[in-house]
Amino acid sequence: MSGASADGSAGRHDPRPPSFRSGELRDPSLGAALRTLELTVRRRLDGVLHGDHLGLIPGPGSEPGDAREYQPGDDVRQMDWSVTARTTHPHVRQSVADRELETWMVLDLSSSLDFGTTGCEKRDLAVAAAAAITHLTSGGGNRIGAVVATGAKTTRIPARGGQAHRQAMLREIATTPSAPDGVRGDLRGAIESLRRPQRRRGMAVIISDFLGPIDWERSLRAIAARHDVLAVEVVDPRDLELPDIGDVVLHDPESGRTREFSTTPQLRADFAEAAHAHRQDVERVLRRCGAPRLTLRTDGDWIADVVRFVSARRHTLGASAVNTARAGRR
Repeated sequence: MSGASADGSAGRHDPRPPSFRSGELRDPSLGAALRTLELTVRRRLDGVLHGDHLGLIPGPGSEPGDAREYQPGDDVRQMDWSVTARTTHPHVRQSVADRELETWMVLDLSSSLDFGTTGCEKRDLAVAAAAAITHLTSGGGNRIGAVVATGAKTTRIPARGGQAHRQAMLREIATTPSAPDGVRGDLRGAIESLRRPQRRRGMAVIISDFLGPIDWERSLRAIAARHDVLAVEVVDPRDLELPDIGDVVLHDPESGRTREFSTTPQLRADFAEAAHAHRQDVERVLRRCGAPRLTLRTDGDWIADVVRFVSARRHTLGASAVNTARAGRR
């Protein structure tokens, strides 16, 4: 198998994930799409990460470890005050991996993800992200489960280990039917469902476009107090700006409303400003919850973005550990 370099390059490839047609795909097309996705993930992620605990994608596990210097964005609840007092520099306490990791994914497959303008839907990227997370947490006795929410229905897939479970889980995610027109998503409810029953400390991965009201902060804070959290944001260019195409009819599948607009310069400017402000609000909330954000775009190379994100996080954590060791020798 071919490995991937730190910048995600691995020769010529198609950066688009396979299409799952909003959950309508069935065998044999479904099997072929899932095999393509698995091969893409394996060929381009194998060799990027090393060690026994690939599931700790952005950082720490659950047992107390070494301290490192505080960096902007670190969770202040992890401050190590004794080391801070001794070195006169703010330090946070890192964690080391459990021998077994339990990971739960929350997949927001509401109607706003059944949309894409550059070769794939956001839903396809969400499935691809789930496949990458599954691959990165597949070592040892690790277990992975999922909560899949469309707004109309929430499906819980129990956390288990083994290749057969991982394949069955991705198949169920990929075949989740779209919600009926006019049904809003419920990201808060999906995140909240992770709180009961209470589980041993592990990792929670939230995969969503994070559009709509930010009413999920309290629920995510509660999860982050016990688990490591990663946010995977799925974005299409039309989520950020409108093209100059004159008159256009837009339909919101979550509200069921249809309206006709003229994409004037003022409307386009207002839309871009509102979209930018919303993403900033989401970023601030995720930062307060201590959740790193990985952004995947339908017009980008999603697997390269995963590689860069993981490599950057590993590099940052490794550099922090070296600096802490040097500080301790002074």
